Amino acid sequence: MRAPPDRIPAPAFLTHLRWVNVKSLRMERQLGRPVLIEFWDFCRPNSLRTLPYLKAWHERYGEDGGAGGLQVIGIHSPGFPPGRGRASVTAAVARLGIEYPVLLDPDLEMWQEYENQGWPARYLFDGRGSLFDYHYGEGAYTETELAIQELLQVRREPLAPLRAEDAPDAQVAPQTEDQPGAYSGPYEAGAVWAVLDGAGAIKVNGAELAVTAPGAHLLVEHGRHTEGVLDLEMGEGVECLATCFTPGVV
Repeated sequence: MRAPPDRIPAPAFLTHLRWVNVKSLRMERQLGRPVLIEFWDFCRPNSLRTLPYLKAWHERYGEDGGAGGLQVIGIHSPGFPPGRGRASVTAAVARLGIEYPVLLDPDLEMWQEYENQGWPARYLFDGRGSLFDYHYGEGAYTETELAIQELLQVRREPLAPLRAEDAPDAQVAPQTEDQPGAYSGPYEAGAVWAVLDGAGAIKVNGAELAVTAPGAHLLVEHGRHTEGVLDLEMGEGVECLATCFTPGVV
């Protein structure tokens, strides 16, 4: 979504917060280049579904335009206990192959500075440090990429949708609401996820799934919006914090 014409400056990064992949960054030193801020959480399925686009934009536009091209920065603001630990987030960043800087926001201080409204959320600032474009939730990937190109004054074909439901004209059916803890029962969705802590094994509809790290784990994936029944059993050493459902095309 295009930002209003009045100048909305980028909040400064709080200096006492820690970083991953870089020693530290200051927002005022990014002037002269566009900056894309993404609030995310490795325990949130919709953050993981958006992540491939962020990684691709980092690779595609990091060297474009002046002053070094687009700067992508992730702000990890946790919604579940596993995301508060520095070691857990650092391991997740490595496991997920994230190469751009990530700011750790365990107490949601940067979240409050931005008055942020959910996961994921992205804010694109221009070379003056003014808000240019923003979006809450999944989707609008082409719109964001075209805004990046506009700021960098480059033109190329935007990324093709990575999933059918990401297409701008996709007809998506409402999915079952997320459930606290380990849920078993009927659902409607394109996919089913579990937010897990600990390590061990779980059973999904009778099939065993190994859990080696905390985070959002994909349990069931359908090609489109589907009615199903979930039978979810936790094994020793694994805790389910939430069962989540993501959309599919009708």
